[in-house]
Amino acid sequence: MSTAPQSPAATAGAQAEVEGKPSLVLPLLQFPSVAVLFLWMIVPLGMTIYFSFIRKNLLNPELTGFAGFENYRFLWEDPAFIPAIINSVILIGAVLIITVVLGTLFAVLFDREFFGKNIATLLVIAPFFVMPTVSALVWKNMMMHPVYGFIAVAMNKLGLPAIDWFSTYPLASIIIIVSWEWLPFAFLILFTSIKSLDQEQKEAAAVDGANPVQFFFYVTLSHLSRAIGVVVMIETIFLLSIFAEIYTTTSGGPGTATTNLAFLVYALGLQQFDAGIASAGGILAVILANIVAYFMVKLVAKNLQAR
Repeated sequence: MSTAPQSPAATAGAQAEVEGKPSLVLPLLQFPSVAVLFLWMIVPLGMTIYFSFIRKNLLNPELTGFAGFENYRFLWEDPAFIPAIINSVILIGAVLIITVVLGTLFAVLFDREFFGKNIATLLVIAPFFVMPTVSALVWKNMMMHPVYGFIAVAMNKLGLPAIDWFSTYPLASIIIIVSWEWLPFAFLILFTSIKSLDQEQKEAAAVDGANPVQFFFYVTLSHLSRAIGVVVMIETIFLLSIFAEIYTTTSGGPGTATTNLAFLVYALGLQQFDAGIASAGGILAVILANIVAYFMVKLVAKNLQAR
């Protein structure tokens, strides 16, 4: 006994009804990865929050109990806390200015053809692939050493006295090293963005009689504004946790001249063996990073919507 074939309209309606029903297959497939990621984030964060509210000293295991906000109060009263915050702000601000300005200029320069461009591009982006500890050692022993460093030798050739960079200008030395590491990142983002500049815009600016300076400020910078926002957001989040360069070169000194928040947490946790206070510093660093990330994301999103 044969059955009458269904009409196309009925078939389409049945398919739409099936597609409209929520499926449990996709959530079940996503659950393992989401659960692992959730545990990967929540467990360390939860333990850090827990330790920040208890007394936990690795040299005195008998000192236990609920501390409340005592660890946070002790951290706030620590003489190195305010200098660490100030140093972090100066370090981040200076590195952002240097990398964005030089990255923009390099992007404009490399947007033109010149002899040896490929080799020059490789040299510009090479520092980004050097480990922070290695780059800090290179700058400390080969570039900024007051006796046999490249800068000291060059200054002696010019009849100028050599400078002990890490004693005389410790924070500026760290800024130079970190800027050298992050300049390739800014350059790559901005160079990629400038390559997407519409050729018609260039031709229209030329027809309107715009000189190179006007073209740079009114066309190029306007086009790069979104990319600059992305660079600032990503670099700010990562620069909050700068540690290896400081540990390798100055160890936070002289005094607290190069101590930032990340190094202060290390000093409290692994030099003074106070896990409670170090955890409190870690929580403050997380809060600060999330505040910065929130405003940066809002700024970038507003910039994207405006375009």
